[in-house]
Amino acid sequence: MEWLWWFGGAVLLAILEVLSVDLVFVMFAGGALAGAVAAWLGAELWVQLVVAAVTSVLLLGSLRPWLLRHLRGRMPLVETNAAALVGGSAVVLSTVSGDEGRIKLRGEVWSARTDPSDALPPGTDVTVTRIDGATAVVVRAARPSGEGAPGQPQP
Repeated sequence: MEWLWWFGGAVLLAILEVLSVDLVFVMFAGGALAGAVAAWLGAELWVQLVVAAVTSVLLLGSLRPWLLRHLRGRMPLVETNAAALVGGSAVVLSTVSGDEGRIKLRGEVWSARTDPSDALPPGTDVTVTRIDGATAVVVRAARPSGEGAPGQPQP
């Protein structure tokens, strides 16, 4: 009946994997299934534990990296939270310097800073280069190639 405990553990780990989607718990579930097979074959408890541990480590070290490479190759990684803001466009609300400033980024007001030698006046278009805590680090947005200096008429 020990194999039932191992099988139950494998099912529980598989459920945790569905919640985390990180391909770690499923490798431990594979180890638990190997432990269940060892128990079903009549191995002692220490042998079952060794079989489960070795199988889990082998799966984590060999199968997981291969699966991750192939899954990421088929589905693009979608950035979320602060990482999704990097590269985004924003508008300066109050002068942004190396120490302080405010920008409007995706409809929200963020504290911002830039290179200490550069001060960006209100209304300047900027691009977020990184998020540092709750502060967006920005640079002046590149102008399209056909656009002249501000206030200059276009030909």
